[in-house]
Amino acid sequence: MKRYDRYSKYEDRWITSLPSHWGYKRLKEVLKERKEKNSPVKTHNILSLTNTRGVIPYSEKGNVGNKAKESLEGYMLAYPNDIVINSMNIIIGSVGLSKYFGAVSPVYYMLYTRNNDNIRYFNYVFQNKPFQESLRGLGNGILEIRMRIPMYKLNNVCIPVPPRSEQDQIVRYLDWQVSKINKLIAAKKKQIAELREVEQSLIYHYVTRGVKENIKFKHSGINWVDEIPDDWRILFLSQVSEEQCIKNKGMLENNLLSLSYGRIIPKDINTTEGLLPTSFEGYQIVYPGNIILRLTDLQNDHKSLRTGLVKEKGIITSAYTCLKVHDNILPEFLRLQLHAADLCKVFYGMGGGVRQSIGYNDIRRMLIFVPSIKEQEQIISVINKKCDPIQKCCESINSEIATLQELKTRLISDVVTGQIDVRDIVIPEYEYVEEEPNDEPDDTLIGDN
Repeated sequence: MKRYDRYSKYEDRWITSLPSHWGYKRLKEVLKERKEKNSPVKTHNILSLTNTRGVIPYSEKGNVGNKAKESLEGYMLAYPNDIVINSMNIIIGSVGLSKYFGAVSPVYYMLYTRNNDNIRYFNYVFQNKPFQESLRGLGNGILEIRMRIPMYKLNNVCIPVPPRSEQDQIVRYLDWQVSKINKLIAAKKKQIAELREVEQSLIYHYVTRGVKENIKFKHSGINWVDEIPDDWRILFLSQVSEEQCIKNKGMLENNLLSLSYGRIIPKDINTTEGLLPTSFEGYQIVYPGNIILRLTDLQNDHKSLRTGLVKEKGIITSAYTCLKVHDNILPEFLRLQLHAADLCKVFYGMGGGVRQSIGYNDIRRMLIFVPSIKEQEQIISVINKKCDPIQKCCESINSEIATLQELKTRLISDVVTGQIDVRDIVIPEYEYVEEEPNDEPDDTLIGDN
């Protein structure tokens, strides 16, 4: 794409050059912190800042992360078109442009323009990953990526300042291009959702009916499945498993695991994605064959997959329930059965009223159907044979989504720093499409017991 004719060189963490006619100013010369307190209380509309959705009403957040305080007098006020920044998590992308008037946590900074500048251009600057990374080392705290950055240090960080007409064009161009990418990502996520529906239907069918032909069925007595094969036993969950909770005291293990879309996957313990605990000693150690259940946020989160089978030794948040399986059932078959129950929203029904979370004692008398070990093996084999191609297809599409996300990140970085000249590009009519939030909550956002 076209570049500017002349550039000036800079020696900065994230800026090496800018168009010669652009400014490069300290943040406090361009943006001003809003310090208006919600005292006396002017609004009861509490706002929250999320990594994926930006600034949203707290009521849309669900029971994830810190709870709002009863008194709102200690909160600050945010206005529409304020850039809202989490002073402790800006390095991992906790920043967004507010659409609302509301009360926010005192840990947030609210910024607005001092001059006749386009605030949405500067919001794109804050969304720039290289800029976020450049703030490492400015904060105070135990973890490098979760340090509170004092406002006086943030004020002295330099940011690019194009002429106002170019700010406006950059915003128009990025809105257009980002919308196109978001639309493609949404279409691919829809493909994955449709494939998962097929996969889940197959799992439910074979887990509840088995693989044998011409067999008799009996009424199960279980509210989420009508009939099961006549020769299957029905036991309580406590007769096929027990709860296990081994604390990671002394940091015996550092292989961090995460429950993601019904699978237990490794995660970089030094990740810069999501909020991190101050210590992983409160996490629990898990072993291959353990089953993990996420029995939290039952009333607010109706999309997530709540079960996973551990395939390698590691640690996972203690907010999850860990099952150790007995010899009378295969871990994978029990996990598939609990997964089928999850698809039928069985766990949601156990968290009625004001209860957002349940534990092992609440599910220990849950009814489980148990075929012979040989038939369990056959069921697992058939499900894997039919579902593996679906999973591989989902992985391929997820790879395409990751590529699109990288393209979007690079595009924002190049345009807000003037590496691409978009002044003469004609922006057509288009539909603005926001980025869809992730369906699955991040483990590191869920508090430990």
